[in-house]
Amino acid sequence: MALKLQKLQRLSRSFLGLGSNYAKYATNKLSPASITSTTQPLSKKKEVSITFVRTSGERIKAKGKVGDNILDIVVNNDIDLDGYGACEGTLTCSTCHLIFPEDIYNSLPNKPTDEEVDMLDLAFELTDTSRLGCQIIMTEELDGIEVRVPSTINDARSS
Repeated sequence: MALKLQKLQRLSRSFLGLGSNYAKYATNKLSPASITSTTQPLSKKKEVSITFVRTSGERIKAKGKVGDNILDIVVNNDIDLDGYGACEGTLTCSTCHLIFPEDIYNSLPNKPTDEEVDMLDLAFELTDTSRLGCQIIMTEELDGIEVRVPSTINDARSS
């Protein structure tokens, strides 16, 4: 009976991928510190900041990570911008409309797509430097930017 139990334990270890290291560890012949991990470390994305400026002059500072879009930063920081990002970044509304300083607008890595331009045409307070926040991916170069939030929003889905 004991022999069958040992065979069953070896078989189950083999199925679970525990192999010989498990047996050595279980018999205290191998210390936990000598077992090497094959797991890749989590990548650390650089933190970036952005300031939202309301028409009242109120400044709202927020932090995000390189690779986040501005809509993600608003949501992840629980910033109260009424109606902002109603379509959750699917480019079917214009509620995440932001106005950029001209130098920042000109330095943005990607130009607006035709779909974004179509949505911007429905936004209130449209300017030559307007973009949808869901389409702006934060980079290290954009760290510390300030963007203006229009006083009203227009949800293009209700037009």
